Amino acid sequence: MKQAFVTGGSGFVGRELINELRRRGVSVKALARSDAAAAAVTEAGAVPVRGDLEDRLAMEAGMRGADVVFHAGAYVKQHGPKDEFMRINVGGTENVLAAAKAAGVKRVVHVGTEAVLADGNPIVRADETVPRAAKPAGLYPLTKGLAEAAVIAANGQGLETVVVRPRFIWGKGDTSVLPELIDSVKRGRFGWIGGGHYLTSTCHVKNVVEGALLAAEKGKPGEIYFLTDGEPVEFRSFMTEMLATQGVDAGTRNVPKWIARTAAALTGWMKQPMVTRTAIALVGHEVTVDDGKARRELGYTGAMTRERGLAEMKAAVTTAPAS
Repeated sequence: MKQAFVTGGSGFVGRELINELRRRGVSVKALARSDAAAAAVTEAGAVPVRGDLEDRLAMEAGMRGADVVFHAGAYVKQHGPKDEFMRINVGGTENVLAAAKAAGVKRVVHVGTEAVLADGNPIVRADETVPRAAKPAGLYPLTKGLAEAAVIAANGQGLETVVVRPRFIWGKGDTSVLPELIDSVKRGRFGWIGGGHYLTSTCHVKNVVEGALLAAEKGKPGEIYFLTDGEPVEFRSFMTEMLATQGVDAGTRNVPKWIARTAAALTGWMKQPMVTRTAIALVGHEVTVDDGKARRELGYTGAMTRERGLAEMKAAVTTAPAS
C-alpha cells in the first residue's frame, strides 16, 4: 500500500489510523468537513481533502491514486434525528462506495460495529455467521446495518470491499464515548444496568487499526471480520478500571433492567434522554463476539493488551499539563 484515503480521519479511530499509516510510510489523504477537522487530520499526518460524506466529487478527487479507502466516518450517536442517521451512515457510505468506484480504487475497508446485531437481546460469543438484527434496537444499529449491507453488496466489478467490526472501541485519546461517560458520572446520571456483572468484548483503538490494516492487505473480498482484545471481561470491572484511569469513580449505583427499559420507552422522545434502547442493547447485558476468523485468516493478534492500554490512559492523565 502506497497511498490511502480515510474518512472520519479527525475522529478517534481515524486519527490513530492515519498515524499508523504514516508510520509505515503510506501517503494519506483524509476527508475534512471543517477547519477543525482539517487541522486534526493535518496534525495526524494526512493531507486534508475539504468536503463531507455527501460530496462525491470531492471524495472522488481525493481518492484518485489511492490503493485503499478506509471508511471510518459515521454518525456515532445513541439518539438523534432519523434523517441525520440515514444521511450520514447510509447515504454517506453509498457515496464513499460510488466515489471509490469512479476513482478506480481497488479496495474499501469499512469500519463497522457489533451493533448491527443488536436487537435488545444479549449477544453471546457471536461470530460472523450471525445475521444482522431483523429489528435493530435504535437508529445507530439500524443505519450501520444498512451501511454494512451496502458495502458487502458493492463488492465486485473491480471493487473489493471488506468489513471489520470492532466491539467497544476504547483507549487514550477517545473523544467520543469516554467524555460522554465521564460527564454522565459527574452529573449523577450513571448507573450499572442490572448491576453490570456480565461479560463484554472490547477492542482497543490500536487493535482496531491493526485489524483494519490487515483487512486492507489480506481480507477476503466481501467478508466481515470481528475484532476484539481477546477473551471477554466483566463489564463492570473493566469500566470501573477505565474510569479510574481518569480519576473518576464509577460508583455503585445499580439500575434494574426493567427500570432502564421503562425509562428508555418513556424518554425516547426527549432531545437528551436519560437512557436509550441502543445503550441498553449494547451495554446493558452481555455483548461478546468471537474474533477467531480474523486471527485465522488475517493473522490478527490484538497486540495491545487491556493492561497496557489502561496504563497508557493513566499515564496520559498523569503527564498532562495543568490547565
